[in-house]
Amino acid sequence: MNIDLLKRLCETPGVPGHEHRVRELILAETEGLFDHVETDPMGSLLCRRDARGGAAAPLKVMLLCHMDEIGFLVSHITKEGFLHVQPVGGFDPRTLFARRVLVCTEAGDLPGVMNASGPGVHITKPDDRKKVPDTHEFIVDIGLGAAAAERVKIGDMVVMDEPFVEMGEKCVSKALDNRVACWLGIEAMRGLGEAANAAEIHVAFTAQEEVGLRGARTAAFRVQPDIGLGVDTTLACDTPGVPEQDRTTEQGKGFGLHVRDSSFIADTGLVAEIDALARAEGIPFQRTMLRSGGQDGAAAQQAAAGARAVGIVVGTRYIHTICEMIDLRDLAAARDILVAYLKQAG
Repeated sequence: MNIDLLKRLCETPGVPGHEHRVRELILAETEGLFDHVETDPMGSLLCRRDARGGAAAPLKVMLLCHMDEIGFLVSHITKEGFLHVQPVGGFDPRTLFARRVLVCTEAGDLPGVMNASGPGVHITKPDDRKKVPDTHEFIVDIGLGAAAAERVKIGDMVVMDEPFVEMGEKCVSKALDNRVACWLGIEAMRGLGEAANAAEIHVAFTAQEEVGLRGARTAAFRVQPDIGLGVDTTLACDTPGVPEQDRTTEQGKGFGLHVRDSSFIADTGLVAEIDALARAEGIPFQRTMLRSGGQDGAAAQQAAAGARAVGIVVGTRYIHTICEMIDLRDLAAARDILVAYLKQAG
């Protein structure tokens, strides 16, 4: 398994609207895998592998794999050099205290520290210690004082800064949501190799999913697929203190066959088809649903005249934090079902 690729994907900064570094990495990795590649006006990378023989108007299958991670944009710089930020993507403020970050500027990346504004623990009143600040109350200190304004511009991106780590069958990193899908889009095509594919295969590495499936909407409208596979992470709340019915997935039990969330309801025939294929191929899986949240498969389903859509997802613990965790066996299962499906689609 190509863990080095996953590591490089996760450690490359790329928040919504600033996915260019991730896109360049993917471009280099996918050289020779596709017949046509282009970047659309939203910044999504649209890759196509033509059908190998078969029908004159082949079935169009589209994998949607978003490139962006949740992060921040610099919104204000004080005269003392502290940076105020606005989130791009959904953060739980409880996870933002005393974090190391990177402020990514045109001239280079600057290390910084994020913390809530206000007094430190030794001089905080007991009742105030129980309060959780809003996201806009956090500031970033890059240690440059007034000179910060010479290095940083409004709109520069800020990402969490911690290394990718392997832990037994698990790996931990920021941005596994959704560099997991970028990895799967690349590795599924490598797994397909020189096998004949009756379908026309599109892999869209999309922009701005975390702020409303924006890149997927334009990409899917451009491609107008017949089948949309939303490739993403989902919750794995198989940890202490979570009721069994709220766990969504359990790690180590295979990929998630995503049936529903608040953005879409999967095509029942496609769910049954992938269920049967996984069983026939001996690929472990679990059906998944979310009460809320959304993913790029919804954009494919609703584009132009519509498409049949389903999600292929990987359960992730501690999602939307700096220490997201996946099980590599689930990642392998997601790759294997994508390869199996692409070989027989059409």
